[in-house]
Amino acid sequence: MTYLLNRLFSIVLTLWLISVITFAVTSILPGDVAMMILGTQSNPTALAGLREQLGLNDPLVAQYGRWIGGMLTGNFGHSLVFKEPIADLMAQKMKASALIVVMSMAIALICAVPLGVWAAVHRKKWQDTVSSSAALFGISLPDFFWGIVLILLFARTLGWFPSSGFTDPSVDFLGAIRHAFLPSLALGLGLMAHLTRVTRSTMTGILNQEFIRVARAKGLSEKSVVWSYGLRNAVGPIMTVAGLQVGYLFGSIIVVETLFNYTGMGWITYQALLNRDVPLIQTSVFFIAAVVMLTNFVVDLLYLLVDPRIRMQ
Repeated sequence: MTYLLNRLFSIVLTLWLISVITFAVTSILPGDVAMMILGTQSNPTALAGLREQLGLNDPLVAQYGRWIGGMLTGNFGHSLVFKEPIADLMAQKMKASALIVVMSMAIALICAVPLGVWAAVHRKKWQDTVSSSAALFGISLPDFFWGIVLILLFARTLGWFPSSGFTDPSVDFLGAIRHAFLPSLALGLGLMAHLTRVTRSTMTGILNQEFIRVARAKGLSEKSVVWSYGLRNAVGPIMTVAGLQVGYLFGSIIVVETLFNYTGMGWITYQALLNRDVPLIQTSVFFIAAVVMLTNFVVDLLYLLVDPRIRMQ
C-alpha cells in the first residue's frame, strides 16, 4: 500500500510540474491570441476588450490558477482553430490515437519477442547476427522514413491500404483498422527493433543462470526450458521497457499522424502548434503526459503481479 501511495504521489507531482512547464512555455510563445481570434485587421479597441475578457492582461499566476482550476473541473476551454470545446476534441482524437498506439505495440511485441528469444538461444551464431543487424537497422531509421516507404509500397504500388484518412471505429471497425494499419506499422517497426534488443539481452542473461541449467539437467526439453522457464522470467523487464515506450509512441504520433493525415491527437497537436492555439496546445500536452504516466503506473502494478520477488520486497 505504501508503494502505491508513493507512486500516486509521484504521478501527481510530476503532472503538476508538467502543467507548470507547459503553461510557462506556451505563455512566452510569440503572437497575440486575441488577434488570432479577431484577425489582423481588427479594431484596437475590440482587441483590448477581448484581451480583458480572456484574462490575458492578468498576472501569469492568476492565469495559471484559472487554467489548472478549469482542468481539474473538466472545463478545458475552446479551441481557437477548431471552434469546438477542447473536451470533445480530446474524447474524439484520443480514441483515434489509442488505436494506433495499441496496434503498434501489439505489432512490436508479436514480432520482437520471438526474434529476441531466437537470437538469445542462438547467441553468437548467424541467427543472432541477423536478428541483431535487423534490430540495429530498424533503430537507426526514423519513423517518418518507414511511413514514406510503407505509403509507396502498400498504398501507392499494391493498393492494399489507404495512404491517409481516419475512420471512427464505432462506425466502421474494419475500416478503422485499415486506415490505422500503416501508421501503426510505421511506429511499430522502430519499437520492434528496440524491444528485440531488450528481449535478446534479457534472455541471454536468464539462459545462463543456475536454475536454467538445473531445468536442463532434469531432462526437460529445450523448448520447455526456453519458453516456460526463461521467457517467464523475462516478461517483467520486457513489459517494463514496453510500458516506458508508450511515451515514445505518443511523442512520435505527431510526425506519423501528420504524414498519414490521420486525425488523432498527434495531428491536432501539430495543427495547434502551427496556428498557435494555446488552449489546445496546453491541454493536449498535459493530456498526453497524463496518459503516459497512467500507463506506466499500470505497468508497475502488473510487474507486482508477474514478479513475486517485488511483492515480497
